[in-house]
Amino acid sequence: MKKLALAAAFAATASTAFAGSYADPVIEPEVIAQDTSSSAQGVIVPLLALILVAAVASN
Repeated sequence: MKKLALAAAFAATASTAFAGSYADPVIEPEVIAQDTSSSAQGVIVPLLALILVAAVASN
């Protein structure tokens, strides 16, 4: 009976002693979504600037 109690005590202390891990935590990389919509925002500003320059030049 003493051996059983001693074995249970060692098992309880051993399981709590090695509960953690020494390995580094695994961190997954963050996924960044790229906007691939085909909008004409890159064309609007130069087009407005061209219209503004043409309006000033016509005066």
